[in-house]
Amino acid sequence: MEYFGYLASVIIGLSLGLIGGGGSILTIPILVYLFKIDPKLATTYSLFIVGITALSGCFSHYRMGNLKIKSALYFVVPSVFSILIIREVIFLKIPNVLFTINDFQITKNFLIMIIFAVLMMAASISMIRESNSQIKSSTTNFTQLSVIGAVVGIIIGFLGAGGGFLIIPALLFFANLPMKQAVGTSLLIIFINSSIGFIGDLYIGTPIDYPFLLEISSIAFIGMLIGSQLSKRMDGNKLKPLFGWFVLVMGIYILIKEIFLN
Repeated sequence: MEYFGYLASVIIGLSLGLIGGGGSILTIPILVYLFKIDPKLATTYSLFIVGITALSGCFSHYRMGNLKIKSALYFVVPSVFSILIIREVIFLKIPNVLFTINDFQITKNFLIMIIFAVLMMAASISMIRESNSQIKSSTTNFTQLSVIGAVVGIIIGFLGAGGGFLIIPALLFFANLPMKQAVGTSLLIIFINSSIGFIGDLYIGTPIDYPFLLEISSIAFIGMLIGSQLSKRMDGNKLKPLFGWFVLVMGIYILIKEIFLN
């Protein structure tokens, strides 16, 4: 299964390069199901892999003029505070076994994967639906963007996800950015959020297998280079619904596996 995991790691970078999100949606299942890593530790690993891969994509999008720094800062500042509070305070206090129904234990790991699957399916719907690409207003609602940033930070802190599958819709509808600018700006936000979350985990002493992380990150980086080049030639609005269907299938699979096949 590890060979499939290494192959699938290319798609992590590919999705980030093409649509500025989806890396964490793929990374968590790859780490848990193909590399057999504990879901809690997988959230930490995901922050590193997705963050470092997103950073590499930022440079190419910066050269293409797709980074909107002001929108990124209004989003990322409140999200960083949310990440730190959730990841370094609340998350540590959640017991490994939450409660038991008959002989079935509801564990922290089970809850992480279930919430992750539900969010994947919810996010997929916004990607599948015909997006309002011709937005009438050209102004950015920075207040709403900051509120959404704080909410996304809570999700990132709990799930160890880069949050691109939530950041992209926020940038499209509240910052009114075109798809390609939303992609580039999303990568910058993902890098900052993921870095903060990972550094926080290092601070509390989470054990890290650095050679493994560097292997996966290097493979994902290759995918990012391919995705960034393809994004120059492809219409991002056409990629979004296609990726949405993929995310929906993945979410349904995780839900079924966790509830019925474990």
